[in-house]
Amino acid sequence: MIEHSHLRIIQSLEQYGTLTGAAHALCLSQPALSHQISYLEKKLGIALWQKEGRGLRLTQAGRLLLDVANQILPVLSQAEKTLKAYSEGCQGILRIGVECYPCFQWLNAVIGPFMQQMPGIDIDIVQKFQFSGLEGLLNHHIDILVTPDLIKKEKIHYETLAEYPLVLLVSRNHALASIKQLKPENLSKETLLSFPVPLERLDIFTRFLAPAHIAPARVKQIESLEIILQMTALNRGVCVLPEWLIDSKINALKLKKISIGKQGLRQKLFLAIRETDRAVPYILKFKSVGQQAADHLNGYPHVI
Repeated sequence: MIEHSHLRIIQSLEQYGTLTGAAHALCLSQPALSHQISYLEKKLGIALWQKEGRGLRLTQAGRLLLDVANQILPVLSQAEKTLKAYSEGCQGILRIGVECYPCFQWLNAVIGPFMQQMPGIDIDIVQKFQFSGLEGLLNHHIDILVTPDLIKKEKIHYETLAEYPLVLLVSRNHALASIKQLKPENLSKETLLSFPVPLERLDIFTRFLAPAHIAPARVKQIESLEIILQMTALNRGVCVLPEWLIDSKINALKLKKISIGKQGLRQKLFLAIRETDRAVPYILKFKSVGQQAADHLNGYPHVI
């Protein structure tokens, strides 16, 4: 029978690459770790590692067991945290997955009020996923996912948290600063600054540029909102961001916002949950607090 300790061993060996490193991480002596490895291989009847100089390389069977470890250990870890919370008198832990920068900024306005109203609930925030956010949700690595993408999936339910306009930002002395409404061709010679996400997840591409068969001259991806805005202010590029996210920063940086297209370009923020969790009280409370936060975020209303 494969045990929890076996999964931790294979994960540590892959992470550290040597018996010494893995033994240190697992608080074991090297002989004790070697004995456990030999015992596991004998019990399974197949080699899991091969020596490569001073290091170790996983066999095909070892890779399979590593995949199992990467899926199971996070679930066990979260279960242990939840049980610990129960033992300390808490009601549970809400694990929140966040898939975009605006999602995280929106979350900043939600966490405080939620924790005040639900003092028995602890919170974990997950921003980087080993798999996709939806897979994390389906595999119970997280409980809810805040995302701008509505991807229909069996067993997943979506709630709309907010709807807001996206706008183009340029410096006040940029050539585009004089236009009132952005056309796709206006970006054909521009450097577009964006967060580091696949282009197929950016509405400015999928809903505005791609239908017109136009692309910007260059796309430069940057993790920091502040740097994106500074570079825009210095005429090093232009950017497309949620209007509520940047309204308080425009005057200080001497930026101008421009409407995108005749109808404008609007984006939604969704809360994805498992169908089986739709009636969980603290998830319902999180949704309610989240929609109230969207109401007060620069006055942009949520949609239900």
